[in-house]
Amino acid sequence: MSTDADLGSAGEDADHENARQNVVTVDADDNEDGLANRLDAHTGDGIRHRAFTCLVFDGDGHILLGRRAPDKRLWDTHWDGTVASHPVQGQSQEAATRQRLEEELGVTPDQYADLRVTDKFEYKRYYLEAGLEWEVCAVLKCTLDDRTIDPDPDEIAGTMWVPYEQLHDNPRRYRQLRLCPWFEIAMRRDF
Repeated sequence: MSTDADLGSAGEDADHENARQNVVTVDADDNEDGLANRLDAHTGDGIRHRAFTCLVFDGDGHILLGRRAPDKRLWDTHWDGTVASHPVQGQSQEAATRQRLEEELGVTPDQYADLRVTDKFEYKRYYLEAGLEWEVCAVLKCTLDDRTIDPDPDEIAGTMWVPYEQLHDNPRRYRQLRLCPWFEIAMRRDF
């Protein structure tokens, strides 16, 4: 997902893929402020920006977890709530989510009909010495009619269907899973 604009500086990691992309900066109410280099937004003190996470369910109440690829700069090999990313300027959360579902999992819109934004929250979390996330994050949800997926190994290192009710009510049962911080927040929200 790349954008064309003046990307600004990205410090010593200027060759990193994220340094070639922008994110939409926002205020605490998710009103657009402008654009920032994606790498700059995720380093130092960070820059608050727009993001999303999508929780994908099946008809039996299982949630699809995606394990982030080991080459991810932040939260590599952590388990996430299916897909998460950033919409580009002018792109809706729903359109960005449809794009990432297809790019990361091979899930096409004909496999679900109920994609919708269910919630939104702001959070800021640091990851080791590598960077941080400071996002106003929309939570989207959909239910797959067809559980056929084809994960992109550059994005997703593994998948797992988990009974959502058990995960929600007893997260310690899954303490062996290192969860992404935005997913830990999103999965505790009401739909």
